[in-house]
Amino acid sequence: MRFLRNVLATIVGLFVFFGILFFGIILLGAVFGGSSDKVMIKDNTVINLDLSKVKYDYAGRFNYKDFNFVDSNADGVSDILNAIEAAKTDDKIKGISILNNYSNLGMAQRRSVREKLEEFKKSGKFVLAYANAYSQSEYYMNSVADTVYLNPVGELDFKGLSAEVLYMKDLQEKSGIKMEVIRHGKYKSAVEPYLEQNMSEANREQTTVLLESIWSTILEDVAKSRNIPVDSLNSIADRLGARTPEMAKATHLVDKVVYEDEYHNAIRKALQVEKDKEYNTIDVVTYAKEIAARKQANTSKDVIAIVYAQGQILNGEGGVDYVGEISVNRALKKAREDDKVKAIVLRVNSPGGSALTSDLIWREVELTKKVKPVIVSMGDVAASGGYYIACNGDYIFAEPGTITGSIGVFGMLPNFKKVADKFGINAEHVSTNKNSRGYSPFSDIDPNYKAVVTEGVENVYKTFVTRVAAGRRMTFDQVDQIAQGRVWTGKNAVENGLVDALGGLHDAIAYAAKKVEITEYKTVNYPEYEVKFEDMIRGFIGVSMLKTQDELIKEKIGAEAFEMIERLNYFNKAEGIQAMLPYELTIK
Repeated sequence: MRFLRNVLATIVGLFVFFGILFFGIILLGAVFGGSSDKVMIKDNTVINLDLSKVKYDYAGRFNYKDFNFVDSNADGVSDILNAIEAAKTDDKIKGISILNNYSNLGMAQRRSVREKLEEFKKSGKFVLAYANAYSQSEYYMNSVADTVYLNPVGELDFKGLSAEVLYMKDLQEKSGIKMEVIRHGKYKSAVEPYLEQNMSEANREQTTVLLESIWSTILEDVAKSRNIPVDSLNSIADRLGARTPEMAKATHLVDKVVYEDEYHNAIRKALQVEKDKEYNTIDVVTYAKEIAARKQANTSKDVIAIVYAQGQILNGEGGVDYVGEISVNRALKKAREDDKVKAIVLRVNSPGGSALTSDLIWREVELTKKVKPVIVSMGDVAASGGYYIACNGDYIFAEPGTITGSIGVFGMLPNFKKVADKFGINAEHVSTNKNSRGYSPFSDIDPNYKAVVTEGVENVYKTFVTRVAAGRRMTFDQVDQIAQGRVWTGKNAVENGLVDALGGLHDAIAYAAKKVEITEYKTVNYPEYEVKFEDMIRGFIGVSMLKTQDELIKEKIGAEAFEMIERLNYFNKAEGIQAMLPYELTIK
């Protein structure tokens, strides 16, 4: 027995040793092998705008404290925008190719890339796009190209927007699993599917307004790029008039219907390269990391700090995929105490989450704006808790299609009483005080407990509205009228006072610089996420080193199923009262 125990101990020790060795090699490689001078760009080069691995506005900066090592990525939307900006004045770059691009970017992110490509074209360089098939969201971004190509047996999806919400009241009745819901806000439809079997008129109204506003932005941008009237685009969408390559060309949504080799020949012609010769290309992420960063480095002493808050709002350190109060507040504090930082831009791209965490970040913004200006830039979504942390900014920018508002809160508790009864499970309770039992998922909700939770929801809602009223210089009643959990687009939010102006991140940065009266400055991205050794090796044994656990699951079950699991998993991780966006809107 002792021999077996020693053998097992040795095996475990070997696993740990090789794990440490593996990560040590990675870190050493990053330190000694990551020099940017290894990448030399050639004359007459085309940037390949592959955005398949780009997901977040901010790719992150990571502090591996146990190794005294800091690393950063360059595959965020902000990096892509900087790369395109740098390429405008790079004599070695002649154009940009968007080839069979597929990305997970949101509407506002696509629009920011699209606008930057418009600027790039004005430099006299070309932008060409080719796809075997265009989804509606990909076509929106690709339509900015000088020439849009489509495969002869491909297709183009252009049909307008639609949103689907699944209602589960009957499912709860039949399964015996019930969600106890306590909410404030007649539009707070995050929990409506658990209360009703059909969509309420209030939810249908806000969803219709939301979709129509986003669709109008898409139509206006495509109409401008393709020189097609908005009415004609709506007619094409209504009759699916671009569903085949021939129809897409006839309606002028694409310019040429050819195979990919012919597309590459067109690029060769633009570059004056012979047909049988390869032309020079560089991936946009590589260009962003190795070339653009060097080109844009400057020695200015004045700094504008950009603090990114992206993902669902949960408690803790935070990361590139979720907002935590520890890293965000640490970043705000560091920026306001740094004499070189003259202004701060808070970039919010979050559907909300924990009301408590949102308030903790709100407080740090409050402390920061007393020292330096805090300008807010909203991305794809800055709703509910996302708007909570944004409303306190000195000035707020949003994209036309930004999803915002959703000023409302809710609490949700799973109840298995019917299931327990069905299988003969009876929960008995012994308590010392009247309210000491609290909540049990195996018993009917106690009226006293429900009253206390309801009181908490109402208090958080009042606090939320009060915060917005103070930040936006409005009365409580004025905010309450446009609150109630209702969702707005950025365009609508400017009209009702929740947002000051339409514009992207660069507009917010320019406004911040103007406010503090500086013309020469550099930007520094925050936060820096602290990564512990146990975080690095978690899941080491039995998990591929080339892919994350999430990537492996997504590969097995598919992207749509994975997104549904992630949505459900949020409620599993959520603690306390929530200020959360009603639903996720995916444009297809």
